[in-house]
Amino acid sequence: MDRTLVILKPDCVQRRLAGRVLARFEDKGLRISALKMLKMDRALAERLYAVHKGRDFYEPLLAFMTSSPSIALVIEGPSAIQVVRGMLGPTAGTEAAPGTIRGDFGLSSRLNLVHASDSSESAAREIDILFQPAELLNYELANGRWVVPPA
Repeated sequence: MDRTLVILKPDCVQRRLAGRVLARFEDKGLRISALKMLKMDRALAERLYAVHKGRDFYEPLLAFMTSSPSIALVIEGPSAIQVVRGMLGPTAGTEAAPGTIRGDFGLSSRLNLVHASDSSESAAREIDILFQPAELLNYELANGRWVVPPA
């Protein structure tokens, strides 16, 4: 079972798309093990996006992520990292296929609605930045065996 960090970015929250995006993850059969709304300060955004420091989009990204509330969540499921990233589509909404989150709701590469970890290493680092261990809940979904059959 994989675990990934997802952030519904300020544009997603401001456009009131959070419920629709969350529903897509749940409809897929993924489990939300942690969720919170937060307004990032610059120090937190710098920690989270440190891998991008020095790139041309770094400062605009920090300004965007600290501009308004976002929603952070941890999603679990088989191949969750790949599944979630596939559900999002490419970074640029204009290049994302219909049926993906960015393809259905996005037109920009900078205002791209959702962040998702790109590897298990990134997921572990990012989850540790935004969540305390006690905030990660482990529970069984009542319909879980109907989504992913036992091995």
